[in-house]
Amino acid sequence: MLFLMRVTIPVEAGNAMVRDPNFAKQLDQILSDIKPEAAYFTAERGQRAMYLFVQMKDSSQLPSLTEPFWLSLKADVECIPVMTQKDMKKAAASIEKAARKY
Repeated sequence: MLFLMRVTIPVEAGNAMVRDPNFAKQLDQILSDIKPEAAYFTAERGQRAMYLFVQMKDSSQLPSLTEPFWLSLKADVECIPVMTQKDMKKAAASIEKAARKY
């Protein structure tokens, strides 16, 4: 199942992170371990943020995706299930059924 991970890093933790000379290597290691399909970096509500698209086959994978960000970056992490265009087409019949029923 495809998930959007929104990782938001508090300002002070982010400042410490970018001042650390090992920052790039540490972030590369985390992303290498997580293996996102795509990774985007931005600012959100005045904080550094990342949007990562990751595949999860089993919910037991959740800690391996979230703990690195909590432990190393003191980040807020949200995992949001998402669909591709192909998934949305596949879901169309159940959406139409729900619309008729409710």
